[in-house]
Amino acid sequence: MLTTRYVPGSPNWADLATPDIEGAKTFYGGVLGWNHVSAGPEFGGYGMFQLDGKTVAGAMQLPAEQAPPSWTLYFQTADATATSTAVKDNGGTVVNEPMDVEDLGRMTLCADPAGAGFATWQPGKNTGLEATDAPGTLCWAELSTPDAAAATSFYGSVFGWGTTSMPMPGGGGDYVMVHPEGKGPDGMFAGIVPTAADPAPAATGPNWLLYFGTADCDAAVADADRLGGTTVLEPRDIEGVGRFAVVTDPYGARFALMQGIAQDA
Repeated sequence: MLTTRYVPGSPNWADLATPDIEGAKTFYGGVLGWNHVSAGPEFGGYGMFQLDGKTVAGAMQLPAEQAPPSWTLYFQTADATATSTAVKDNGGTVVNEPMDVEDLGRMTLCADPAGAGFATWQPGKNTGLEATDAPGTLCWAELSTPDAAAATSFYGSVFGWGTTSMPMPGGGGDYVMVHPEGKGPDGMFAGIVPTAADPAPAATGPNWLLYFGTADCDAAVADADRLGGTTVLEPRDIEGVGRFAVVTDPYGARFALMQGIAQDA
């Protein structure tokens, strides 16, 4: 499960690039119950989405020509420089070299060999998201990639992830679930799925899809549609897991909604 007890290789931050931060506040507030708090003028307009007083994501307004509307997932590292070297040594790309964000931490923007973007965060005063794995928070992530075996090898080499596999429903290869080194299957936080078997592959190619928890998937999708979003994949059940859907916000940033079985009323 995804947890705030962060260790090297685990997801510890997520943020949104959007061309309209005011519109994003309205949309995510209506769908996930978030409010937005500015990080202050010294951070160039960056801010945090919060739920019940806890930070659940970051957000920044960026012109569409500078960055496409999208969600980015960050993985923890104890040494941003060493991790960026590992990314390059294993065929990935470092888009922005490690940089300090005041005294909050050190970040790097990267892409894996297939082109899926991700980031790393070396914590300083900001140790990561304050809530996960609950309604309104990040609860899972999924990499859609043309070569799942190559992706598993890349991320395993960079972050030391362990894996567990199970057959994809209806065939189409294996669904690989990953966990931080030494944590075992109970620490699983993401899946790797071949693009050919992905029920909702992104038009932009290989990508990390972020899942946010919801107490009612169908109601959340209806709220997303009402607030200008688009349903990419209608709500559907996964046996033994829950009910999920894939949507985009009004500006095209894509994410998933997950209603876990434990949350059913």
